[in-house]
Amino acid sequence: MTTDDGQATRRRRLLRLTGLGFVVGSALFAVGVPLSLTASLPLTVGCAVFFAGSVFFTTAGFLQLVLSTDELPSLVHPAGGRSWFARLGRPRTVDWTASAIQFAGTLWFNVTTFRALADAAGAADASAQAVWKPDAYGSVAFLVSSAMAFAPEVRRRRHDHVRDRSWAIGALNLVGSVFFGLSAIGAYTLSSTDELLSAWWSNVGTFLGALCFLVGAVLLIPRTPVPEPVPPLA
Repeated sequence: MTTDDGQATRRRRLLRLTGLGFVVGSALFAVGVPLSLTASLPLTVGCAVFFAGSVFFTTAGFLQLVLSTDELPSLVHPAGGRSWFARLGRPRTVDWTASAIQFAGTLWFNVTTFRALADAAGAADASAQAVWKPDAYGSVAFLVSSAMAFAPEVRRRRHDHVRDRSWAIGALNLVGSVFFGLSAIGAYTLSSTDELLSAWWSNVGTFLGALCFLVGAVLLIPRTPVPEPVPPLA
């Protein structure tokens, strides 16, 4: 196998893992909504599903950040030698910037879902604002990242393996981020009544956003290569 073949195989593997990570994370967020509304189940069940989904989002977001450094020149560490960490942590493309913002958003989702889970389990007494603020930050980060990722330059880099699906993937992720943003607005707790601004949008926004991300992630997964025909024996 040549170096180019090895790099192509590695990229397809990372793309597949990234897509699968977003698929599982999105599915868990979608399932978490009805579970959290089921009165017969403890509140911790839905919260645990949301937290697990956020972990898959973070894993996939990190892989997306790694992919954004592909085909970029290697960097030399100041102390000598090439630094993989320096390569990953230096912004040089719109793709990298969008991926970094998205990754930050997933970390905020980790915080908000963990705080909600700890509060539901009685292990902590988090205020409504302590749970809501990271959710709002994460939703804004996803919206900014998705808007940047819809640019042709980014879609060319990310979706070269599925060019016919590139526009749909970008649009689904952008719409999903809008729904997540609406969910965050609906989840804001009014200090005067101690109730959500809109419980309906809090749940529906999360559910529809997760479905959009789910379909977009499925479309991102590389197709199985078609094996080349075996030439007939002479």
